[in-house]
Amino acid sequence: MFPMEKLVSLCKRRGYMFQSSEIYGGLNGFWDYGPLGVELKRNVKDAWWHDMVSGHDELSVLQGAPSEYEMTGLDCTIIMHPQVWKCSGHYDLFHDYMVDCRQTRKRYRHDQVRGRWAEAKGQKVFVTTMVETDQEDEESLRRAMKFFKLRNKDADQLSWDGGYRVLTEIDDFSQVLGPDANELGTLTEPREFNLMFKTYVGALSGEEGAAFLRPETAQGIFVNFKNVVDSSRVKIPFGIAQVGKSFRNEITPRNFTFRSREFEQMEIEFFCHPNSSQQWYRFWRDRRLQWYKDLGLSGERLILREHHTDELSHYSTGTADIEYAFPFLPEGEFGELEGIAHRGDFDLRSHMEGKLDEKSNPLTVQLGEDGKPKYRGSGKDLTYRDELTNERFTPHVVEPSAGADRATLAFLCEAYHEDEAPDENGKLQSRVVLRLNPRLAPLKAAIFPLVKKDGMPEVAKDIYRALKKKFNVFYDEKGAVGRRYRRQDEAGTPYCITVDGESLQDKTVTIRDRDSLEQVRVRIDDVVSEIENRVSCS
Repeated sequence: MFPMEKLVSLCKRRGYMFQSSEIYGGLNGFWDYGPLGVELKRNVKDAWWHDMVSGHDELSVLQGAPSEYEMTGLDCTIIMHPQVWKCSGHYDLFHDYMVDCRQTRKRYRHDQVRGRWAEAKGQKVFVTTMVETDQEDEESLRRAMKFFKLRNKDADQLSWDGGYRVLTEIDDFSQVLGPDANELGTLTEPREFNLMFKTYVGALSGEEGAAFLRPETAQGIFVNFKNVVDSSRVKIPFGIAQVGKSFRNEITPRNFTFRSREFEQMEIEFFCHPNSSQQWYRFWRDRRLQWYKDLGLSGERLILREHHTDELSHYSTGTADIEYAFPFLPEGEFGELEGIAHRGDFDLRSHMEGKLDEKSNPLTVQLGEDGKPKYRGSGKDLTYRDELTNERFTPHVVEPSAGADRATLAFLCEAYHEDEAPDENGKLQSRVVLRLNPRLAPLKAAIFPLVKKDGMPEVAKDIYRALKKKFNVFYDEKGAVGRRYRRQDEAGTPYCITVDGESLQDKTVTIRDRDSLEQVRVRIDDVVSEIENRVSCS
């Protein structure tokens, strides 16, 4: 697999992603999408919305689906009533453990600090780093040599005991060298850190006006469950989908856009009868995995991992993660792309009754010292009545929750290739190419006149205008055609259309395929339908 630095460099060079506020030194954990990046991410979201919601045929049964079902959508606010987050559990439970460094005043997430035991001069030290995994060996060696005051010629005096371990496996911090410290024992004991961004609504700046930026889009769907049922007359089973921004105050955002403080989610809350919920869980787990495969993620680098019993949330009877082997991870490790969770009736009950007691079985409402519910629910009836059977029940929920940014990053990682292609003289030249699925590619085609004369630009511009009505395409007449091909290969454009001298005579053009490098002649009048057919069949 290629070094991640190559993809990061390409993303900036070709206008996929930039560091937020870069001219001021950047802001860690925030990323801006450039001209090509915004199109790619929009195409990912549009493909998800079409395939899961607007393009879903509610009158047919998909393979593996227990029955027909309906899909609809929502777009909820980022700021919601604070009680939403108390009843959902986020106010009390949505946290990570952090450690602070007394020397450098820096903060780290407890489970993200990795290190190795190093020994020299009769002393054993746990040397930690916070660099990418492919740089750990070099950075660990540099820090250990510096701490023990060893020169390069004395490197044989240093020995390592075991492989890399996470800080959570270390009980005594007195012999730990913090990631940026030069002294031992500077890290504090881990403590809870709430991940929600706090803000204030209205003119009141005190706790009376306190609110939070949403850490997930799901709760907006749950609190609108009754509104959707009453207004759209959907019948169970049905799903409510939402695409939107979420915010988590990550202690140590890292790995490009994989872990950011501002990100976009693509979530479905699928409501079904309790008796069929396990079937629906298996259906959505398998269907979401196939979606990534259909759009080009490799089967070898893509896995479905069922959570072990001790990993499950207290309300969940089943959770599976779709994971991808990102290049910044150690060999054999995978990072989460999407989680599919069987949430039972936890969420709807929480918003009806109040925050539920995690330790009780069956679940009961937590009571305060005064005997009243500690976290008051809405008191609204969020149950569902089946009009045919007259049965009333609290629906169970299956939640496929995907990250739009992580999906975009995974498609970029999978698409990045280095190979050779012939130039205009037939000589093989190395090239970087993004083999994005045409549905996802920011530009569907690029149109070139071979030269800027003899009427070729005029014909090329007519083709550009015809294609522009249906697709995002690009016109380029600058430089040798071989260099123009290379630029579009790097941008991920699947098809290049070249107008040459022959085009003026027989009204045909050359269409070049980015991946196969095959070139075919097509009538000018058929170019739009040809590109349309190629994109739709991808």
